[in-house]
Amino acid sequence: MSIFKITGGRKLRGEIQPQGAKNEALQVICATLLTKEEIIITNIPDIHDVNNLILLINKLGVRVEKIEKGAYSFKASEINLDYLRTSEFAEQGAKLRGSVMILGPLLARFGKAYIPSPGGDKIGRRRLDTHFIGFEKLGAKFLYDKEKCFYRVDADKLVGKYMLLEEASVTGTANILMASVFAEGKTTIYNAACEPYIQQLCKMLNNMGAKISGVGSNLLTIEGVGELHGCKHRLLPDMIEIGSFIGLAAMTQSSITIKNVAYSELGAIPNAFRKLGIQVIEKNDDIFIPEQEKYEIETFIDGSILTLADAPWPGLTPDILSVLLVVATQAKGSVLIHQKMFESRLFFVDKLIDMGAKIILCDPHRATVIGLNRENSLRAAKMTSPDIRAGVALLIAAMSANGESTIHNINQIDRGYENIDKRLNALGAEIIRI
Repeated sequence: MSIFKITGGRKLRGEIQPQGAKNEALQVICATLLTKEEIIITNIPDIHDVNNLILLINKLGVRVEKIEKGAYSFKASEINLDYLRTSEFAEQGAKLRGSVMILGPLLARFGKAYIPSPGGDKIGRRRLDTHFIGFEKLGAKFLYDKEKCFYRVDADKLVGKYMLLEEASVTGTANILMASVFAEGKTTIYNAACEPYIQQLCKMLNNMGAKISGVGSNLLTIEGVGELHGCKHRLLPDMIEIGSFIGLAAMTQSSITIKNVAYSELGAIPNAFRKLGIQVIEKNDDIFIPEQEKYEIETFIDGSILTLADAPWPGLTPDILSVLLVVATQAKGSVLIHQKMFESRLFFVDKLIDMGAKIILCDPHRATVIGLNRENSLRAAKMTSPDIRAGVALLIAAMSANGESTIHNINQIDRGYENIDKRLNALGAEIIRI
């Protein structure tokens, strides 16, 4: 398994282009299963999770052709549902969290679907109840095989229904949305997720002939249609990678420009970094981060400690909290990081503490960071990446530290970041992949 060796203390200079959005890619690639016609998707990132999903649906019978870098043609005219019963599918599907989103399209088009318990980051409980309760409301029957760890849904006919989701799950909303496009009558999804990824999925489905209204809100209405046709779709830039680059520039006292960021789709991310004292300068559709020797965390109006917490969109996405936490370690002041959604996502802070950071892990969901104000640099260390976002946070820490650090299990980082070592080395970093 590959590792990174990072020589810290290097300042970066130049421009960097963010990759296409990982989370959007997983949704819209699954949506290609809804039609026999060709769909062309561009700006697809070359990362493990996306590549594994493309391989999986290709094995399922989708004809996949790479047009050029980041651009693919998908044609799901001949689907082999028997593949879902194979041991190969059980192994491949279990490796990928995004595999759960083939359920909605297959249920809508073929009336049945199966998946193994999906994999992904080990960041705590990630319930699938929202998905299956939604399918059941549309008229599907749900079965879980405990012995084989397989989920199954079947339906002779799907009928539109009003539903109030127990949680504003992004993948749950996407799955129910795709399942409902062929449902008879009207489906209403309240407390729907409304992240840009969901908005993009809705736009793509509408371009294919679906009738979805309320896009961008938490109340989606879907009028069932008889069929969908092909379309062309381009992914947004990845907001989490953009946030990672902002944090990296701040921690390494670097000056970089992040190009073509789709600034209006970044939500609360830029302001979250500004609250830590980072200068985030919008220039047309680019973001410029100037070199800063020091930055100071804001307090609330009454002088109490700042809290940064995740929340459903348009609140702060939980995927960026790991980066915000590591950036706070060199700030002046203190901040409480409250990770509400996942109870294991903060457990990587022990590695930062070993590097010299001042962090109090209050409980599985909260950590207080007391910034070092650059008075002491982080120490180099040997680390292991536990998940995608913690992995890149540790990479940022290592790039700011004195000496040579090692990060093991970097396939976790590769799951979400395309050629991150080569792209950062082009700006002046020193990262060696072994």
